[in-house]
Amino acid sequence: MMNRTFNLKDPSSQAHIEVSRNIAFHEAGHAAAIHLGNQQKGLPPVFFQICVKPLNCDLPSSECLGEQSGQYIAKVEGGRLIHTIATSFRETTKYFSNEQKLDYQRAIEADIINLLVGPLAEARYIALCDNELINPRLVNIEALHYYGGSSDLEIVNEYLDCFIATQELREKKLNRLFMEAFSFINEWSNWLAITLLADFILATDRNIIQFEEISSILEQGKLLKIAKKGDFGS
Repeated sequence: MMNRTFNLKDPSSQAHIEVSRNIAFHEAGHAAAIHLGNQQKGLPPVFFQICVKPLNCDLPSSECLGEQSGQYIAKVEGGRLIHTIATSFRETTKYFSNEQKLDYQRAIEADIINLLVGPLAEARYIALCDNELINPRLVNIEALHYYGGSSDLEIVNEYLDCFIATQELREKKLNRLFMEAFSFINEWSNWLAITLLADFILATDRNIIQFEEISSILEQGKLLKIAKKGDFGS
């Protein structure tokens, strides 16, 4: 589960609108990485959906991201290749073949990248709104806490604790996966797909967006990339 929670004293303010947009890009980033990123890596498809609803309150399904609710949660439900994080990679894979171990490692790394893409997408959206450039020096791993990434990083660290024994090697692995996540949001077609989905999240009047609808929207980015290449004959 990848989620954002926020609370505003004045939910009718412009700040509420901006936070809503930030969160829409955050969740769209997770979704795009899960669907398109896993696809690009040749990994199997995995089911997920996007839910937006108030906290501790049962409201009708018409509740949406832009509603005037003082506190609500936006989250991607599902979407992880590894459903339960083991305490030890070595123990979990001790009876695996080498190929199975490699597949398990690839799944862990993909899940970590998909977690990182959410706050990075939010960071890139905010930078674009401010007409600023974004790069790994200005927005590093620790900076993701400022873009709703605290819960994402907590899960990332659980993965790394299971996966790699020493702190030094964990940091090296995290830095490499962070750069892969950064490359993902900087790819034109990926960013277009993220933007299309964020716009849809903001416009919808439902609090659950189903997998089929999400994947259809995200695939439009790929089709537009193909069309753009065709226009330039490349």
